[in-house]
Amino acid sequence: MPAFTVHLRERAYDIVVERGLIERAAGRLGEPARGRRLFVLSTEPVWRCQGSRLEEGLAGMEFHRLSMPDGEEHKRLSTVEALAGQMVAAGADRSSLVAAFGGGVVNDVGGFLAAVYMRGIEVVQIPTTLLAQVDAAIGGKTGVNLLSGKNLVGAFHQPRLVLIDPAALDTLPEREYRAGLYEVIKCAIIASPSLFEVLATRRGSVLARSPAVVDELILESVRIKADVVSADEREGDLRRILNFGHTLGHALEAETGFERLLHGEAVAFGMLAAARLAETAGVLAPADAAAIRRLIHDYGPIPPLNGVRAEALLARLGSDKKTIGGKVHFVLPDRIGHTQVLSGLDPEMIRAAAAEALAS
Repeated sequence: MPAFTVHLRERAYDIVVERGLIERAAGRLGEPARGRRLFVLSTEPVWRCQGSRLEEGLAGMEFHRLSMPDGEEHKRLSTVEALAGQMVAAGADRSSLVAAFGGGVVNDVGGFLAAVYMRGIEVVQIPTTLLAQVDAAIGGKTGVNLLSGKNLVGAFHQPRLVLIDPAALDTLPEREYRAGLYEVIKCAIIASPSLFEVLATRRGSVLARSPAVVDELILESVRIKADVVSADEREGDLRRILNFGHTLGHALEAETGFERLLHGEAVAFGMLAAARLAETAGVLAPADAAAIRRLIHDYGPIPPLNGVRAEALLARLGSDKKTIGGKVHFVLPDRIGHTQVLSGLDPEMIRAAAAEALAS
């Protein structure tokens, strides 16, 4: 399977996609880890499912394991401080290397830990969930949550290398897998009509985790993100399209205390609202809006959102990172495979779109 390269202004790094890669990790980590102390960050659930595979893959390499609590609610500064303390106690210095082995929370926290430990050390991302493989592990956006909002404390810190093993998804719980599929749907809507078609016509194979179709979904999603990040490393313009579904999705995560929904589920809600908003604003044809809604629901369900008010989500948009100069910026599809960024939308239009998504 091919490798992709993210080309940055100062350097480049590879994203390797290969089944069985975890068991061959030493072959890929040899050069980045040479002469360095290696620290592998994971959670206990991930280590129980996948740790023996990585231990086999790192045979002959010394490493120190860092452990963090599982769950989005632990993606906090206190967790980063505790992990940094573990590293100090284990003798980590400025030449050390962090390998983040887990889902999106581990990738985000591991990347941020590497960004701030002794003012910056290198990180390798080894994602083990679909969402992390197609999104969180790629692009260098790292961070943690505040009670007031998602990813409000963070840094751009590009990895040295990304190792993606689709076989890691074999043990992924069904809900986690479907949550990752929502991020694949996002990639399809923003940049790939052909990927949208695969998702729409091969649902059975996708949900059955047929290796051929899973590999196809990952490869196309990784290609899209690598291309976007190469063109816009720090979200100055083009990279904003990757935020499709995230504006109201992040508001929903914060409103529910980061405990009721997986990130991909919140993004699915955000995409439903954005599709309605785009249709109402006159930038998306009703037929395309209906196709987007149908595809999202086909890969559901999204957990019940009882008790969440559209007005509360609207109130949270002011603290979102995508709000600039007091104006909320929305990534909206104008056709399947293409988006545009709009700001200054009528708040009542946004509230109505959120209310409809909450009720769907």
